[in-house]
Amino acid sequence: MKKINEILSHLKNSPEFRKINTQKTIQDFIELLPATLKKGVKFAYIKADILYFVLTHPVYKMEFEYNKNLINTLLKKYPPIEVNELKFFVTNKREKKEERKEEVPFFVERSHGIFTNYITDEKLRVKVEEIRAIIKNS
Repeated sequence: MKKINEILSHLKNSPEFRKINTQKTIQDFIELLPATLKKGVKFAYIKADILYFVLTHPVYKMEFEYNKNLINTLLKKYPPIEVNELKFFVTNKREKKEERKEEVPFFVERSHGIFTNYITDEKLRVKVEEIRAIIKNS
């Protein structure tokens, strides 16, 4: 386990994974925000020393603009993120809602599990009884 942690730590600190580390740092910063602000953030990213917050609703944009000083104060106390400006916007793309498919049974069980188990081998007998229980519960 220790060896795996060393390997992961080495990979995390390599320059190839800088974007992943930056995104993790941004996500950690979002977790520092007050709950009223945090739940309005869809995601955030940094581009040209500007931290962009993509928000879920226009009301959150007004809330973020109102609390811009608070966010700047938190940023100054959170050293891993070095940005000069904050910008907030609401995406105009709608999220695709996952269609919940109701589980349709593959087949309708026609048996009621009423049968006599004549098997003498104990292992097989137990398996048949497990199948009987499944049939009765379906």
